[in-house]
Amino acid sequence: MKYELRGDTLPVVILTLEEGESVFTETGGMAWMSEGFEMKTNMEGGILGGIARTLAGESLFMTTYTMKKSSGFIAFSSSFPGKIVPIYLEAGQYIICQKEAFLCAERSVKLSAYLKKRLGAGLFGGEGFILQKLTGPGWCFLEIDGESVEYQLEPGEKIKVDPGHVAIYEPSVDFDIEMVKGFRNIFFGGEGLFLATLQGPGKVWLQSMPVANLAARIIPFIPSSSD
Repeated sequence: MKYELRGDTLPVVILTLEEGESVFTETGGMAWMSEGFEMKTNMEGGILGGIARTLAGESLFMTTYTMKKSSGFIAFSSSFPGKIVPIYLEAGQYIICQKEAFLCAERSVKLSAYLKKRLGAGLFGGEGFILQKLTGPGWCFLEIDGESVEYQLEPGEKIKVDPGHVAIYEPSVDFDIEMVKGFRNIFFGGEGLFLATLQGPGKVWLQSMPVANLAARIIPFIPSSSD
Protein backbone atom coordinates (compact mmCIF):
# COMPACT_ATOMS: atom_id res chain seq x y z
CA MET A 1 0.00 0.00 0.00
CA LYS A 2 1.15 3.55 -0.81
CA TYR A 3 -0.20 6.79 0.61
CA GLU A 4 -0.18 10.49 -0.28
CA LEU A 5 -1.17 13.40 1.95
CA ARG A 6 -2.78 16.42 0.30
CA GLY A 7 -4.02 19.72 1.70
CA ASP A 8 -3.05 21.83 4.69
CA THR A 9 -6.02 23.08 6.72
CA LEU A 10 -8.39 20.23 5.84
CA PRO A 11 -6.09 17.45 4.62
CA VAL A 12 -6.91 14.19 2.92
CA VAL A 13 -4.94 10.94 2.71
CA ILE A 14 -5.16 9.05 -0.60
CA LEU A 15 -4.23 5.36 -0.40
CA THR A 16 -3.24 3.28 -3.42
CA LEU A 17 -3.98 -0.41 -2.87
CA GLU A 18 -3.00 -3.46 -4.89
CA GLU A 19 -5.29 -6.42 -5.44
CA GLY A 20 -6.20 -8.14 -2.16
CA GLU A 21 -5.09 -5.26 0.10
CA SER A 22 -7.59 -3.86 2.61
CA VAL A 23 -8.10 -0.81 4.81
CA PHE A 24 -10.76 -0.08 7.40
CA THR A 25 -12.39 2.99 8.89
CA GLU A 26 -15.42 3.92 10.96
CA THR A 27 -18.72 4.04 9.10
CA GLY A 28 -18.97 7.13 6.90
CA GLY A 29 -15.21 7.73 6.96
CA MET A 30 -14.52 7.25 3.23
CA ALA A 31 -14.44 10.39 1.01
CA TRP A 32 -14.01 8.96 -2.52
CA MET A 33 -12.61 5.88 -4.26
CA SER A 34 -11.98 4.32 -7.64
CA GLU A 35 -13.87 1.31 -8.98
CA GLY A 36 -13.02 -2.18 -7.82
CA PHE A 37 -13.41 -1.94 -4.03
CA GLU A 38 -15.50 -4.42 -2.07
CA MET A 39 -17.14 -2.81 0.97
CA LYS A 40 -18.06 -4.77 4.11
CA THR A 41 -19.51 -3.26 7.29
CA ASN A 42 -19.73 -5.16 10.56
CA MET A 43 -19.44 -4.87 14.33
CA GLU A 44 -15.85 -5.96 14.86
CA GLY A 45 -15.20 -7.81 18.09
CA GLY A 46 -18.90 -8.41 18.66
CA ILE A 47 -21.12 -6.27 20.89
CA LEU A 48 -18.45 -5.76 23.56
CA GLY A 49 -15.89 -4.66 20.98
CA GLY A 50 -18.38 -2.26 19.42
CA ILE A 51 -19.33 -0.75 22.77
CA ALA A 52 -15.67 -0.33 23.71
CA ARG A 53 -14.98 1.53 20.45
CA THR A 54 -18.00 3.76 21.04
CA LEU A 55 -16.67 4.70 24.48
CA ALA A 56 -13.33 5.48 22.82
CA GLY A 57 -15.01 7.92 20.43
CA GLU A 58 -15.52 5.75 17.31
CA SER A 59 -18.64 4.32 15.67
CA LEU A 60 -20.26 1.04 16.69
CA PHE A 61 -19.65 -0.43 13.22
CA MET A 62 -16.46 -0.45 11.13
CA THR A 63 -16.20 -0.68 7.34
CA THR A 64 -13.49 -2.56 5.44
CA TYR A 65 -12.57 -1.75 1.82
CA THR A 66 -10.77 -4.47 -0.15
CA MET A 67 -9.27 -3.92 -3.61
CA LYS A 68 -10.58 -6.55 -6.06
CA LYS A 69 -8.90 -5.22 -9.23
CA SER A 70 -5.18 -4.94 -10.00
CA SER A 71 -5.00 -1.57 -8.18
CA GLY A 72 -7.10 1.39 -7.13
CA PHE A 73 -7.20 4.44 -4.87
CA ILE A 74 -9.35 5.42 -1.90
CA ALA A 75 -9.38 8.70 0.04
CA PHE A 76 -10.14 9.57 3.66
CA SER A 77 -10.51 13.24 4.62
CA SER A 78 -10.01 15.01 7.92
CA SER A 79 -13.20 15.89 9.79
CA PHE A 80 -11.67 18.94 11.48
CA PRO A 81 -9.03 21.58 10.57
CA GLY A 82 -5.71 19.98 11.45
CA LYS A 83 -3.22 17.37 10.31
CA ILE A 84 -3.28 13.70 9.35
CA VAL A 85 -0.42 11.81 10.99
CA PRO A 86 0.78 8.56 9.34
CA ILE A 87 2.37 6.04 11.73
CA TYR A 88 3.77 2.62 10.89
CA LEU A 89 3.53 0.03 13.67
CA GLU A 90 5.59 -3.14 13.86
CA ALA A 91 3.95 -6.41 14.88
CA GLY A 92 2.83 -6.08 18.51
CA GLN A 93 3.81 -2.40 18.71
CA TYR A 94 1.06 -0.04 19.82
CA ILE A 95 0.34 3.63 20.42
CA ILE A 96 -2.21 5.47 22.55
CA CYS A 97 -4.21 8.41 21.20
CA GLN A 98 -7.06 10.73 22.05
CA LYS A 99 -10.69 9.86 21.41
CA GLU A 100 -11.81 10.20 17.77
CA ALA A 101 -8.20 10.38 16.54
CA PHE A 102 -8.49 7.25 14.38
CA LEU A 103 -9.10 7.94 10.68
CA CYS A 104 -8.19 4.70 8.86
CA ALA A 105 -5.64 1.88 8.87
CA GLU A 106 -4.47 -1.24 7.10
CA ARG A 107 -6.61 -4.26 7.85
CA SER A 108 -3.75 -5.83 9.85
CA VAL A 109 -3.94 -3.04 12.46
CA LYS A 110 -6.17 -3.57 15.51
CA LEU A 111 -8.22 -0.70 16.99
CA SER A 112 -9.32 -1.07 20.60
CA ALA A 113 -10.08 0.94 23.72
CA TYR A 114 -7.33 1.85 26.18
CA LEU A 115 -8.10 2.36 29.88
CA LYS A 116 -6.01 4.85 31.85
CA LYS A 117 -4.62 3.18 34.94
CA ARG A 118 -4.31 6.23 37.18
CA LEU A 119 -7.34 7.86 38.81
CA GLY A 120 -6.02 11.41 38.47
CA ALA A 121 -5.08 10.97 34.82
CA GLY A 122 -8.55 9.62 34.06
CA LEU A 123 -10.48 12.30 35.95
CA PHE A 124 -8.44 15.33 34.91
CA GLY A 125 -6.52 14.23 31.82
CA GLY A 126 -8.82 15.95 29.35
CA GLU A 127 -10.08 12.80 27.57
CA GLY A 128 -11.52 10.75 30.43
CA PHE A 129 -10.49 7.21 31.36
CA ILE A 130 -10.93 5.62 27.92
CA LEU A 131 -8.63 6.43 24.99
CA GLN A 132 -7.84 4.64 21.72
CA LYS A 133 -5.18 1.98 21.25
CA LEU A 134 -3.80 0.95 17.85
CA THR A 135 -1.72 -2.21 17.59
CA GLY A 136 0.43 -3.24 14.60
CA PRO A 137 1.55 -4.45 12.21
CA GLY A 138 0.70 -1.91 9.53
CA TRP A 139 0.06 1.71 8.66
CA CYS A 140 -2.48 3.78 10.58
CA PHE A 141 -3.59 7.37 9.98
CA LEU A 142 -4.67 9.65 12.82
CA GLU A 143 -6.28 13.09 13.02
CA ILE A 144 -4.59 15.92 14.95
CA ASP A 145 -6.47 19.11 15.90
CA GLY A 146 -4.59 22.09 14.49
CA GLU A 147 -0.84 21.75 13.93
CA SER A 148 1.13 18.69 15.04
CA VAL A 149 4.32 19.03 17.11
CA GLU A 150 6.42 15.95 17.88
CA TYR A 151 8.84 15.42 20.76
CA GLN A 152 11.19 12.48 21.32
CA LEU A 153 11.64 12.37 25.09
CA GLU A 154 14.81 10.93 26.58
CA PRO A 155 14.67 8.65 29.66
CA GLY A 156 13.58 10.81 32.60
CA GLU A 157 12.92 13.87 30.44
CA LYS A 158 9.61 15.48 31.35
CA ILE A 159 7.34 18.09 29.77
CA LYS A 160 4.19 19.68 31.18
CA VAL A 161 1.23 20.13 28.85
CA ASP A 162 -2.30 21.45 29.02
CA PRO A 163 -4.19 18.09 28.97
CA GLY A 164 -6.22 18.87 25.84
CA HIS A 165 -3.06 19.30 23.76
CA VAL A 166 -1.92 15.68 24.23
CA ALA A 167 -2.89 13.83 21.03
CA ILE A 168 -0.75 10.67 20.76
CA TYR A 169 1.97 9.04 22.84
CA GLU A 170 3.94 5.82 22.92
CA PRO A 171 3.20 3.41 25.80
CA SER A 172 6.74 3.85 27.17
CA VAL A 173 5.84 7.46 28.04
CA ASP A 174 4.57 7.94 31.59
CA PHE A 175 1.35 10.01 31.58
CA ASP A 176 0.28 11.64 34.84
CA ILE A 177 -1.56 14.72 36.11
CA GLU A 178 -0.37 17.33 38.58
CA MET A 179 -2.17 20.27 40.15
CA VAL A 180 -1.04 23.79 39.31
CA LYS A 181 0.75 25.32 42.31
CA GLY A 182 0.06 28.75 43.71
CA PHE A 183 -3.19 30.60 44.51
CA ARG A 184 -2.69 33.29 41.85
CA ASN A 185 -1.69 30.74 39.21
CA ILE A 186 -4.85 28.70 39.83
CA PHE A 187 -7.33 31.58 39.80
CA PHE A 188 -5.68 34.06 37.43
CA GLY A 189 -3.26 32.04 35.31
CA GLY A 190 -5.92 30.94 32.84
CA GLU A 191 -4.45 27.44 32.50
CA GLY A 192 -6.93 25.47 34.60
CA LEU A 193 -6.26 23.47 37.75
CA PHE A 194 -4.27 20.63 36.24
CA LEU A 195 -1.40 19.97 33.85
CA ALA A 196 -0.44 16.70 32.18
CA THR A 197 3.12 15.53 32.80
CA LEU A 198 4.72 13.37 30.12
CA GLN A 199 7.95 11.64 31.06
CA GLY A 200 10.21 9.74 28.68
CA PRO A 201 11.50 7.65 27.18
CA GLY A 202 9.26 7.75 24.13
CA LYS A 203 7.63 9.89 21.48
CA VAL A 204 4.66 12.23 21.95
CA TRP A 205 2.54 14.12 19.44
CA LEU A 206 0.97 17.37 20.66
CA GLN A 207 -1.78 19.38 18.95
CA SER A 208 -1.99 23.16 18.75
CA MET A 209 -5.79 23.63 18.77
CA PRO A 210 -7.95 21.04 20.56
CA VAL A 211 -11.58 21.03 19.43
CA ALA A 212 -12.78 22.02 22.93
CA ASN A 213 -10.51 25.08 22.95
CA LEU A 214 -11.71 26.18 19.53
CA ALA A 215 -15.35 25.77 20.57
CA ALA A 216 -14.74 27.88 23.69
CA ARG A 217 -13.32 30.66 21.51
CA ILE A 218 -16.25 30.59 19.07
CA ILE A 219 -19.20 30.30 21.48
CA PRO A 220 -19.07 33.95 22.71
CA PHE A 221 -19.55 35.12 19.11
CA ILE A 222 -22.62 32.95 18.41
CA PRO A 223 -25.84 35.03 18.70
CA SER A 224 -28.23 33.80 21.35
CA SER A 225 -32.00 33.58 20.89
CA SER A 226 -32.45 36.63 23.11
CA ASP A 227 -30.20 38.84 20.91
